[in-house]
Amino acid sequence: MVLLNIPLDGIEFRAKLKIVNSGTVLQVGDSIARIHDLDKVMAGELVEFEEGTIGIALNLESNNVVVLMGDGLMIQEGSSIKATGKIA
Repeated sequence: MVLLNIPLDGIEFRAKLKIVNSGTVLQVGDSIARIHDLDKVMAGELVEFEEGTIGIALNLESNNVVVLMGDGLMIQEGSSIKATGKIA
């Protein structure tokens, strides 16, 4: 996380920036999701889908396979996914 302190004519502005490793769901079915652009994800890392389902990343390429840890019925193609930084 990065903190920025920028004075603006006597007014101090402080912002917090958080870098998030995220990608897009290409396909989902049978408790497996294929995702794209989730760079720098670790093998076995927990990932979180836009609607809250957790999964485990299985490979280290930008096009990854994720095993869903829930039913994933609300996950749709094109929805977002983010890395959590936690290993299962």
